[in-house]
Amino acid sequence: MEVPDLYALLGVEPSATVEVIVSAFRRQVRELRPDTRVDARTAERFGQLRSAYETLRDPIRRAAYDQTYERTYRSPAESPRAPVPVPPRPPRRFVVVLGTAAPEPPLRAGPVRWEPYR
Repeated sequence: MEVPDLYALLGVEPSATVEVIVSAFRRQVRELRPDTRVDARTAERFGQLRSAYETLRDPIRRAAYDQTYERTYRSPAESPRAPVPVPPRPPRRFVVVLGTAAPEPPLRAGPVRWEPYR
């Protein structure tokens, strides 16, 4: 069974934010008007839109779909290159120079204790 292209179904890019996905879904539903049109084709289209919206608005479902999308719909030329690993930062080293004053520690304020009025 082939998975439909949910991004094309909603008319958004794969890099679209959740707000753009919600906006596209609402625009499509307004065009369909499933509350006034009661035919099988509209009901089927609305079901597809709702399924695409529910999948793409949930971050976990969207991540799972994107893995399938990368393998199915993108050609090797379109797929992004593997991320370059970033080397770890070297540990910070402090040099103590004898005869100089240490910098003052930052001002810190602790929790405030409130006592009842007597």
